[in-house]
Amino acid sequence: MQRVLITAGASGIGAEFVRAFAATGATVFTCDIDDAALAALKAEIPGLLTTVCDMSKRAEIERMVPHGIDALGGLDVLINNAGIAGPTAPVDNMPPEEWDRTLSLNITGMFDVTRLAIPALKQSAAGVIINMSSIAGRLGFVNRSPYAASKWAVVGFTKTLALELGGNGIRANAILPGAVAGDRIERVFAGRARIANKSIDEVRAEALANQSIKAMVDPKDIAQLAVYLASPAARAISGQAIPIDNDRQRT
Repeated sequence: MQRVLITAGASGIGAEFVRAFAATGATVFTCDIDDAALAALKAEIPGLLTTVCDMSKRAEIERMVPHGIDALGGLDVLINNAGIAGPTAPVDNMPPEEWDRTLSLNITGMFDVTRLAIPALKQSAAGVIINMSSIAGRLGFVNRSPYAASKWAVVGFTKTLALELGGNGIRANAILPGAVAGDRIERVFAGRARIANKSIDEVRAEALANQSIKAMVDPKDIAQLAVYLASPAARAISGQAIPIDNDRQRT
């Protein structure tokens, strides 16, 4: 039975990760800043272990990770899902504090969780790290420089982890989703529409025109990809940046 720690697991893709791993029989611990959403998910999934954590605060991460590992009785799978979309603005109009906040949550928080989890993963018979990047970490994003920079950083961080930890039997991979159905992408579309002086429907149509499969990505499919990457069937896969984006060619 796998012991799985998932950051930001109370809603969206994170909640689908929780549901998918719980369905395999894994013991799952998740954190989130939203206490009410955590409580609702815990009521849905018997045995789910949870705690509140603000991923922008190192002290809270340093409390959360050891607590999660202790509650799980060890650690086999770490899923670094926490992150934010960040602001929508050109670089010369980007508020520096928003740049700092986006990189802090999207890459520095991931670093802190991972460094604290590695000792426990080294004790696992088959340790796995899955980091959430984005299509923005493969193609870049106009007017989303903090987000794109952070998601490219996730790929570099992941490849470095694979090199450093492979000798310990730990695999590390990054998942790069495209436009994922849900509230978050709708907020992104709204920001793009505002800057381009277009309707949200026009922006959505432009996004779908850039991919061969004309649909948003289902969060459940991303969760199933993570389950596969954490399974013995993927034992030869490490150091990879794996797109799940309906064959997106450009942003």
